[in-house]
Amino acid sequence: MARKKKGDGHGGGGHGWFVTFADLMGLLVAFFVMLVAFSNQDQKKLQIVAGSMREAFGTQSAIRYSGIVEIDGLPTRPRLKNADKIKPEDSSATPSPDEKSRNSNFGARLDNDGAFALASASLRQAMQDMPEIAELSKQVMIEETKQGLNIELTDQNGSSMFPEGSKEPFERTRRLVQRLSGSLKKLPYRINIAGHTAASKQPGRPNYGPWELSADRANSIRKILEEEGVPTANFSMVAGRADTDPLFPDDPFVAANRRVTITLLREAPPLPINLKP
Repeated sequence: MARKKKGDGHGGGGHGWFVTFADLMGLLVAFFVMLVAFSNQDQKKLQIVAGSMREAFGTQSAIRYSGIVEIDGLPTRPRLKNADKIKPEDSSATPSPDEKSRNSNFGARLDNDGAFALASASLRQAMQDMPEIAELSKQVMIEETKQGLNIELTDQNGSSMFPEGSKEPFERTRRLVQRLSGSLKKLPYRINIAGHTAASKQPGRPNYGPWELSADRANSIRKILEEEGVPTANFSMVAGRADTDPLFPDDPFVAANRRVTITLLREAPPLPINLKP
């Protein structure tokens, strides 16, 4: 019987790496064919691929949109005041706005969709640059709503923005507002300021109740911003809401309902004025 030659493991003396190399080349050819096929976008092809991916991995029927920012130290809100119910067919798995949302008319769309995100980042950076008010900055909540960008200066149990019953803020609150004003005066938005109180079981002072107190606190914040250089023309409204618009509707007595809300308004750009010669 003839002796089998050494290294003749694939019959006829072939080399094993040929098979691996051939498989690799086959995969590369298939890969480049896919690249060429998808370089020219064909809507029907994309729909077929999307359908195959959907059948393989399933589809998302509900989505939680970003834009609500909860800060450490504040209680969570199981039912958000500003959240809207969105139909599954109107939802999107992508955070960027689609054509439908760009054409939406629930207020004005900003030219730059990330403008409020940049404003929020600027305000947060301003607070981080002041270590002496680091604890107080935990009582600031920033969230984007349909009306605009809300900056909530809230109370916590044991840590308030204003002395009890007073319309003038604590000095630490004043420093916080002064720090925020540096960013606010650079932004091109009109500003609403609203004061809020929490529900109380204690009777108020005669002739000076929650409405007067909340309005005076909102106006005191306006004065600080104006003193720090925020243009007077930027203020659109200053109002007191008393306890009619709680931040936490399920618990109207919680301290965080006592707050001042600074809102950067989402508005359409002014229409050009045609001047007749």
